[in-house]
Amino acid sequence: MTPRFSGTKAVLLLSCFSLSCSITFVPAYAAEKSTAVALPAGVVKGPSIEGITEYRLANGLKVLLFPDASKPTVTVNVTYLVGSRHENYGETGMAHLLEHLMFKGAPKNRNIPQQFAERGMEFNGTTSTDRTNYYEVFPASGDNLKWALEMEAERMTKSFIAQKDLASEMTVVRNEYENGENSPFDVLMKRMESVAYDWHSYGRSTIGNRSDIENVRIENLQAFYRTWYQPDNAVLLVAGKFDPAQTLAWIGKTFGAIPKPKRKLPPFWTVEPTQDGERQYVVRRKGDVQIVLVGYKVPSGLHPDADRLAFMSQIQSDTPNGRLHKLLVETGKAAQVFSYGLTGYAPGLQLFGAVVKAGQPVEPVRDALIEAVEGFAKAPPTAEEMERTQRTYTNAIEKSLNDPQQVGVALSEHIALGDWRLLFQGRDALAGITAQQVAEAAGRYLKRDNRTVGLFLPEDAPQRAVIAPAPEAAEVLKEYKPKDTTLTSENFEPSQDNIMARTEVRKIGPIKVALLPKKNRGEAVSVNLRLHWGDEKNQFGKSLIAAATGEMLTRGTSKYTRAQLADAMSKLKISGSLYGFDTTREHLDEALRLVAHVLREPSFPQAEFEQMRQQWIVAIEANRNEPPALANQALEEYFDHWPKGDPRAVMTVDEQLAGIKALTLDDIKAYHREFYGASHAELAIVGDFDKEAAAKTVGEALGGWDSKASYARILDANVDKPAVRKAIVTPDKENGFYTARLNLDLGRDDPDYPALELANFIFGDGGLKSRLMDRIRQKDGLSYGGGSSLYVTDIDRAAHFSISAIAAPQNLAKLEAAVREELARAVKQGFTAAEVAGAKSGLLQQRIQNRSQDSVVAGGWTNYLYLDRTWEWSKQHEQKLQRLTVEQVNAAFRRHVDPAKLSVVVAGDSKGK
Repeated sequence: MTPRFSGTKAVLLLSCFSLSCSITFVPAYAAEKSTAVALPAGVVKGPSIEGITEYRLANGLKVLLFPDASKPTVTVNVTYLVGSRHENYGETGMAHLLEHLMFKGAPKNRNIPQQFAERGMEFNGTTSTDRTNYYEVFPASGDNLKWALEMEAERMTKSFIAQKDLASEMTVVRNEYENGENSPFDVLMKRMESVAYDWHSYGRSTIGNRSDIENVRIENLQAFYRTWYQPDNAVLLVAGKFDPAQTLAWIGKTFGAIPKPKRKLPPFWTVEPTQDGERQYVVRRKGDVQIVLVGYKVPSGLHPDADRLAFMSQIQSDTPNGRLHKLLVETGKAAQVFSYGLTGYAPGLQLFGAVVKAGQPVEPVRDALIEAVEGFAKAPPTAEEMERTQRTYTNAIEKSLNDPQQVGVALSEHIALGDWRLLFQGRDALAGITAQQVAEAAGRYLKRDNRTVGLFLPEDAPQRAVIAPAPEAAEVLKEYKPKDTTLTSENFEPSQDNIMARTEVRKIGPIKVALLPKKNRGEAVSVNLRLHWGDEKNQFGKSLIAAATGEMLTRGTSKYTRAQLADAMSKLKISGSLYGFDTTREHLDEALRLVAHVLREPSFPQAEFEQMRQQWIVAIEANRNEPPALANQALEEYFDHWPKGDPRAVMTVDEQLAGIKALTLDDIKAYHREFYGASHAELAIVGDFDKEAAAKTVGEALGGWDSKASYARILDANVDKPAVRKAIVTPDKENGFYTARLNLDLGRDDPDYPALELANFIFGDGGLKSRLMDRIRQKDGLSYGGGSSLYVTDIDRAAHFSISAIAAPQNLAKLEAAVREELARAVKQGFTAAEVAGAKSGLLQQRIQNRSQDSVVAGGWTNYLYLDRTWEWSKQHEQKLQRLTVEQVNAAFRRHVDPAKLSVVVAGDSKGK
């Protein structure tokens, strides 16, 4: 649910195939001018805006084509106009559960996750209140695109939606529900929705009610699927590098063959009544932080006030310039503040909140928050606040404008509002929003009797807020005239040979530098910087001081306060961190100089230091009773063998808290004086820039900045540890966690490394169709998420193989047994030739896709410069992967992975065991 234009708008959705469900901030985007495409029979061309063209098939399907050759990838996204608001009594969570079942196959595509993996495709499905979408991103090729279109067309109306799949997937979704129940904010948010709404389905969380998830009938799911999953209720978008004419022909053949539905979509008539008094609720569960959450009913995302309220929300919650930040965080009353709107097709909520350290008084924070929110109308935005907010949104939109992949997914939100063109109409309306409009909109809805936090109090003259009706999308677009854009880019081949051929490597003083100029959309450029200082002796006892010094860098310099620095970086379109950031050709020179200034001349303000300390403490204490944090901490402490104070040593939670409380500003200032410098550094710039001008700036900005202390690489090492099993009790946590580790004597240059990488991909790192996930999720239905990982470095032999997964506490024993069985089976029986071939295809295509991102190439260059390598190492590594036989993969896995040596930690509520 989102306003139309916002570059930081909030969408509360469930993402089924990532490992977490959270509030996702989806940016808005624009694109380039479209070109004419020959139309197949029965296809009608619709409107075009900035490179995106709409077509309609005879069966009602809308098609959006967004060709762009700047990156060798394609995104296919199908949006169905159905979400949790379309569910009926007893069917909550159905839209999300159905999304899971859509990956269980159809007659011609019986193993969709495995097919994705073999083609190296990134994929997901997400569900929100108003829509469900499915997308896949993959290396551009006619074969990949044709398969994706055929698969999506088939599963639109021919997915199995079978009882056997529901039986296992229901428990997976239930585990996802249980995982959310561990989060104080997620639980608080669910209650906010249910308390704020009386009748409208926005009052039900998208994940649904536990009993509905457990008891839903397959017949209900099948009827829901047949009703809503039809071409006249869907929008297909193809974005990226493809042939529009050929693609439209394929769409006509695949989707066009689906008959036009004869059914009529059910009407939706429930309207939420005007709220008639403040409301209050309290959630009491075990936890380590306090949260204040205040909500107000606001109009649909189609209403003009939605965008004005988004301005208000940004002005209130921005860090570090926001009013609430200054009022509550800078004064030490709260550790964090936030604000965002949940506005969709129907009237939604505007939310404000604060995180308060446990033990501190929460009522003054609640009262101050409410007073600031409801008093906003009497204190209209200043010119500076309006300019900053408009700049923030404009920068986000402009940056996102250059990524067709993100455009494809983001358009789902605007499609759910009624028309994809609303994205551009809302963006173009930014400049016309005034401070008076923002203040007046706030005054209409941010009222006591429209608030969800207080008590019900009878009163003769209640202050009610009437939610204004929203116009139809057609009315909003009636006078809209789209702008033209002329953004262009080159067709860059992301092979290792081309990367090396296009890059100049040189030294600027002591700094090793890689410069790769290329033409990009929006003149985008990526910078990656690595600085090295210190050794194992002079870093002894300084781990926390080093971390605190890095955290304090952007909180003020000799020229800027924290707020001024945030504005300066925004004006230069800097996004990312000091060591890895994106900007544009126009601003690269100033951006490099500003980053160098921040690194060289931090001012370390006392007030910011205290604020940082409090935020650290709250963050650490918030994880004191979380199963994943406890299990991972216990495993790390078990394998730690370094003396206390060594930079490689693991600190306990109590040691971290004590160390943070003992930190002083003098420690941080001294650390910066002694260690910071560019005596040992690597820097890479990739994108749209002038090579010689950039090299000159690097020399001027970082030249002569030397670290005073000696430097030597700090190598890690393993020691033999016997296998151990530890259980940690985490009371009142509805989800548990399993983690395991096996140390390995291995480096990246070892002959066995490519084979182990491939074996790990097959066993647990390859997503849903890995051996592990196929067992614990697809077959047994024990876990929503899990996997294995292989940690290997380039400079030492302190490698390890690890496994982790979530599960309900009562299922942890079954999960552990399943992991043991799958690991033993992999060692004893080995992997098949088909698995090895599929893993090769998936891994190699993923690597190609990664190299299409400038930030990845820049980071790769600094790593290779540090190791005195080039991308030739990457090329040879991929050749080794390609040449591997199934016998080599199995032999390497058996040689290094001994299940008997696996150390295990499980954490969960003992009542579930």
